[in-house]
Amino acid sequence: MMQALWLENQEITLRDDVPIPRPETGEALVKVHLAGICATDLEMAHGYYPFTGVLGHEFVGQVVESPGEDIWLGQRVVGEINITCGRCELCLMGRGSHCERRSVLGILDHDGVFTEYITLPIKNLHRVPDSVSDDAAVFTEPLAAALEIQEQVLVRPTDRVLLIGAGRLGQLVARTLALTGCNLEVVARRKVQRRLLQDCHITTVSEAEVGENKFDLVVDTSGSPSGFLLAKRAIRARGTIVLKSTYKGEVNTNLSTFVVDEITLVGSRCGPFPPAIRLLEKNIIDPKPLISDDYPLSEGLLAFERAGQPGTLKILLRPP
Repeated sequence: MMQALWLENQEITLRDDVPIPRPETGEALVKVHLAGICATDLEMAHGYYPFTGVLGHEFVGQVVESPGEDIWLGQRVVGEINITCGRCELCLMGRGSHCERRSVLGILDHDGVFTEYITLPIKNLHRVPDSVSDDAAVFTEPLAAALEIQEQVLVRPTDRVLLIGAGRLGQLVARTLALTGCNLEVVARRKVQRRLLQDCHITTVSEAEVGENKFDLVVDTSGSPSGFLLAKRAIRARGTIVLKSTYKGEVNTNLSTFVVDEITLVGSRCGPFPPAIRLLEKNIIDPKPLISDDYPLSEGLLAFERAGQPGTLKILLRPP
């Protein structure tokens, strides 16, 4: 048996009676070294998506068992969260993150990483270079999600780009967008958010300073109706708005503007791991300053309480 943070009926409990999973052929048993709490985890606890089981999907760990795949034993790894069938139409089209039969680590039909051991398909794993610490590697999944924006939208150095939200994910999105050389401004409400961005030479603005119909690209990581409405006000005709967050509930808006101004609206979710790992390995992006605190898994309920406090950035969990 092992410890785990268990979600059921929108209530998180710390359990010590969860069976250690057994890997099947093609899978690995991974000992979790570190796991990160993100906004999706917080919203899952508030009923964002119906799920019963172990929460969490951001992690770094070590392979301790891999039937028929001994080459993976002892490897330090991170893992993609979508467990796909590889056979459906979307998988065969190369769109595995939208697999018709997928399960999702800690979100849909697959126990997550706020525990001691997990199983994942070998094909989901990526080796972590020796030069990348666990504290950095645990950011691979959200950093990959930030990079997905540039997989979907071409960002030019001449583009005027606005990022709304400078929290856990927004900080990573800002750093990846800055690498394009674009004219980037970030709406950051809190002093610590502004300081972290200014340390990276990224311009911060208040909501009141955002120009109307000024930006070629607006990325909204706020997940709030007010953030979306600010994006709508800021975008120019024929511009693009990227929604990069866990949106709660409904957003009421007049869609006629999107038609008349020919605005492109893009949803953005999971992203590519290899370039994220390369950025960490080359220390082009250092996410460690974004860590607010870490807690042992045994104090996971306290960690969730801290993660939900305004202004808190990344909270990490350390299993025993």
